[in-house]
Amino acid sequence: MKKWFDSGSPWIWLTAGAVSLCLIMVVGLLSLITWRGLEHFWPSDIYQFEYKDAAGSQKTVIGQIYDQELVPVQRLKDIGIDLKSDDEVTTRYLIRTGNRDILGLDFRWLVDDLITERSMPKDLMVAERREWGNFYGYPVAVKSNGEVIASGDNLIETMNARLARADVLHAKIREIEVGEIGKINYQLEKLRLNQRSLELDNELTEQKITDFAAKRKILQADYKELEDRLIALYGKINSDVLVGRTMSGLHVDISFAKLVRVYQPNAMNASEKIGIYFDRLNEFVFDDPREANTEGGVFPAIFGTVLMVMLMAVIVTPFGVIAAIYLKEYAHQGLLTRMIRIAVINLAGVPSIVYGVFGLGFFVYMLGGQLDQLFYAEALPSPTFGTPGIIWSAITLALLTVPVVIVATEEGLNRIPRAIREGSMALGATKAETLWRVVLPMASPAMITGLILAVARAAGEVAPLMLVGVVKLAPSLPLDGNSPFLHLDRKFMHLGFHIYDVGFQSPNVEAARPLVFATALLLVLVIIFLNLAAIRIRNNLREKYRALES
Repeated sequence: MKKWFDSGSPWIWLTAGAVSLCLIMVVGLLSLITWRGLEHFWPSDIYQFEYKDAAGSQKTVIGQIYDQELVPVQRLKDIGIDLKSDDEVTTRYLIRTGNRDILGLDFRWLVDDLITERSMPKDLMVAERREWGNFYGYPVAVKSNGEVIASGDNLIETMNARLARADVLHAKIREIEVGEIGKINYQLEKLRLNQRSLELDNELTEQKITDFAAKRKILQADYKELEDRLIALYGKINSDVLVGRTMSGLHVDISFAKLVRVYQPNAMNASEKIGIYFDRLNEFVFDDPREANTEGGVFPAIFGTVLMVMLMAVIVTPFGVIAAIYLKEYAHQGLLTRMIRIAVINLAGVPSIVYGVFGLGFFVYMLGGQLDQLFYAEALPSPTFGTPGIIWSAITLALLTVPVVIVATEEGLNRIPRAIREGSMALGATKAETLWRVVLPMASPAMITGLILAVARAAGEVAPLMLVGVVKLAPSLPLDGNSPFLHLDRKFMHLGFHIYDVGFQSPNVEAARPLVFATALLLVLVIIFLNLAAIRIRNNLREKYRALES
């Protein structure tokens, strides 16, 4: 045994076991996130339960089984639930009953022993609404302008046709509200700021006031025209109503303007369910959130995350590379340089929230406040850059990740043989030419490696962003069709913060829980995509300069 230990084999097996355990844990975590995140979009069946509650009265409960668990029977008896079971444990189900505007809650627990009957009627429907969550019940009729136009056999066909019509109208309404009216509001605000700027500079003449008034009148006329079109569209979309019946027999009118989709999962076959599944998945990736982020999509968060990381990469790369070149190629290799290197390495271990506090104080309040005083005085007291925004988030994360780029770049520069530098200079090249044409291209794969590590860390950071730019719900994207197109002063949404907000700040935790897994999966995929893009660039550079290295 001693000989076996002295051979070093136990440490090899220990290392291999640790690596294997880590891989199993990573794969297990990703599998859990993937399964729990993607199953949320599957249109599961709806049950109708006949249930005897704790008071002994019989009730009908309609909903989808959301979760289940084993609970001790004695615990249920202790809280007053009358159970005849002699078993030690029983099953209870978490049922998503929806109809929050009627019942007050989306979920309720049902004890298996108190369920007297369970069925799955094929005409039960799920109506996903833009407000108040899902509606569960039976379709009764479709009304138009207060008159019943469909019930019975032609109900489903008419309902689907009216829903498709409502989707088209809703898309037109959104295009006018977000696109055209948003553009007019932006132009009106620019006019106001331009006029205020001239007023502060004492250059506002009567002629210019008249010109501003004329431009404002044209924009207001366009606004009025769009407003009239909106009123007409809202009149059309609100004229159609779906009448549904709840589990208590109550008839509820649901405007088609409030409906996202309606389906009857108990009557659907597998291909129809797959269609709904991908439709909901597509909505999650490409649509805006709704219902306090517990429903809808996360597209603004995806966009904000990717844009912020790209800005961070553009900022951190030149700063990190220049610092590494100076330390390696030009700085005197003495005590001071060694201390700087130690300081850089230690900076990588500073908690990220410290960077957030520094970014808020220095970049936002100090630097941003000065920029507002110098260039955006017409907007004051409303700050432009003196408030958290995407540019300050990108710079703060660049500061957080610059030690990674510096260390990786220096490692790359150290790997280049001295003979190559001397050979280049022996042929007549200056040190700057040698650095630019020989050394930097050969070290570029190491630079990209540093960038990959920086992107991986920056994309997952949340704590500093909560102070310098990220918000729960951003009214508009940092990039749009209004000049200057890229609005660096705007706040943005981030996938990491979205996970925190939905998982821990949501008023409807049970409904939001699957979105935590789905958003976490999406964040992992975004990071993998960004890293793969950087790895591809690095590999191309490595192949390009492989001949030079040899």
